[in-house]
Parts: sequence; C-alpha cells; structure tokens
Amino acid sequence: MTAPAPRPGIMDIRPYVGGESAIEGVSRIVKLSSNEGALGPSPKAMEALKALAPEIHRYPDGGAEALRQAIGARYGINPDRIVCGAGSDELLGILCRAYAGPGDEVLYSAHGFLMYAIAAKACGATPVTAPEVDLTANVDNLLKAVTPKTKILFLANPNNPTGTYLPSSEVARLRAGLRPDILLVIDAAYAEFVSRNDYTSGNELVEAGDNTVVCRTFSKMFALGGLRLGWAYGPENVVGVLNRVRNPFNVGSAALAAGLAAFQDTEYAELCKRHNDYWLPWLSEQVSALGLTVVPSVGNFILIRFPKDAGKDAATADAFLRSRGIIVRAMGAYGLGDSLRITIGTGEENQMVVDALREFLKK
Repeated sequence: MTAPAPRPGIMDIRPYVGGESAIEGVSRIVKLSSNEGALGPSPKAMEALKALAPEIHRYPDGGAEALRQAIGARYGINPDRIVCGAGSDELLGILCRAYAGPGDEVLYSAHGFLMYAIAAKACGATPVTAPEVDLTANVDNLLKAVTPKTKILFLANPNNPTGTYLPSSEVARLRAGLRPDILLVIDAAYAEFVSRNDYTSGNELVEAGDNTVVCRTFSKMFALGGLRLGWAYGPENVVGVLNRVRNPFNVGSAALAAGLAAFQDTEYAELCKRHNDYWLPWLSEQVSALGLTVVPSVGNFILIRFPKDAGKDAATADAFLRSRGIIVRAMGAYGLGDSLRITIGTGEENQMVVDALREFLKK
C-alpha cells in the first residue's frame, strides 16, 4: 500500500513564508517585514469589531453586499462586478484555478509577487517569468515571453518587492499586445499609496473589454492584514466565474464589518497617506545618504541593495538589524539576495532603521 499522492507539481511548491514577527530573547520588536500599515487600523474599524462580537454566531453576508456597494460608489464602478475575497491572495488563486491548469502557462515579471508562482503550480500550470529592466516590469519582455500556452498574465502594479510601477499608458500597451484570450490580472495592492499622475489602478481596462481584472486589498493602506480582506473588479464574464468557484462564505463577518468601517473612514486613510508621503522619501533619502542604493518606490516600503563585500552584504545587515530588534524582509526568494525590503514604519521606527544601518556600515 502506498500513501495518497498529490497531483504532479504540488510538491514543487515552495510554501510562502510571511514576514517574521518575533526574535527570541528580544522584548521590543520593530516589525518592518510585511508592509503593514504603519499607523495600524482605523479606530472606527476597531469599534466595528467590538460591536460585532455578540453576533459572531451568525453567518456573514456571503455576497458582501454593503462593502461592494460602498466600493462601487467610491470608485464609480458597478458593484455587481466586484467580488470580495479572503485577501486578494484568495482571488488570485481562484483566477488561476478557473483559467489555468496542466499544460498552461502563467506569466509575470521576474521579481513579481511570490504568490503568482504558488497559485500557478497549485493548479498544475507552469509559472513563467519575463526579465525586468531596472527592477521594473517591461512590456516588451512580457510580450516576448507569451506563448500559445499562456493563459494568465499577472502584473503587480506597483510591484512588490521592488516598489516600481508602470504608467497607465504602458499597461494599456501591454493589454493591447496580448491575445484576447489571455486574462490580464492587475494586482494593485499598493494603489492607494501612489501619487503619480500617470498611474491608474487599471479600472479603465476592465471597462474596455472582457479580459482584464483588477485586484485590491485591505491589508496595506487600511491595515487589516490580520482579517484577510480583498476585492476584485472585473468584467461580467469573469465575475460570474469567480462567484461560482469561491466558497459561499469566503469572507468572515469581522472582515466585512471592519473593512466597511475602515473604507468609510476617509479622514484616517488620508492621515495614513500623508504619513507615507512624508516618511517614504525621508527614509529613501536618509538611506541613500549612507551610500546604499535605494530603488525608487511608490509603495509603503523601500528596497535597499547592499554591496557584496563580506561583512557589508545584505545577509549580514539583516542579522545586524535583528540584533537591534528590527525585523525586515530578506529578498533571496525573489532572486534579490543582495537586497532587503523595509516597510515604512512610524517616525521613531524609521529613525531606528537609519541609526542601525549607519552603525552597521561603520563597523
């Protein structure tokens, strides 16, 4: 007798490992490894959670009606074409399961989000990467990588972990260059942080056809990563597929209540945006002044590149920061072993990072 065997390719998946939250023997931790909101969740979201407590024995609204209506009204889009999920990760996985399988290819840029490869392999498809240029997705390289087997193209815009982005004109050129039967999925998890006038999340491409989806999350700007909440905006045909494949109660009541309260607390969201608008360039400039290379970012994090000299490399810097209670994200899994990704934290935390890096480089 042999044990049950998983489908081919499942054991090739390297499980996703989130940013660490603890260091043994260290009491105060500065966690800057997961791009979580620096200021925490909206007070109104926390109040909504408390108010919900007596009702948690009830099933949630399986259609996320109130939240979809609020999102639709904010962005001027049809709420019937919005699907909510347990984080945008769930929606990315559903799209892969629904539109790709054995013999198919799922395409994304070389340093794109790790979940794309995991989602592809989980459904038996083959992940394929296209080279980036200056750590930025490149439309020409993506189009060159398309084959008859390509079924989905994931574009993280802005990209995690590099923080770079493509302007809307380039994303439109990408869509125009793809076959109509290829689903373009724009992962706009960090869209709320972007202040560039040539950037859009991609809603206009969703409305222009039936082969583009935009995914968003409540984990970053709205600081609700622990509740797992995201949403997708797509054409009617794709939304119909998502609603057939997702679980009937895939988003819990807590996430729906807190998400709606956070989404409607525009004053707090504006405060978080102003915080990032100030500290993102501040941290970038301070680290650059230390002689390190900082990749220009439009998200709520920066990617720092270190020299390969022994004792000054990224791995040694990571260990030094951890010795000071500062947890950042090593980038070896993304093929960027010379880099560390650091989330924008509070003012005090950002200063601690600069001070620690300065001390490290003087060793």
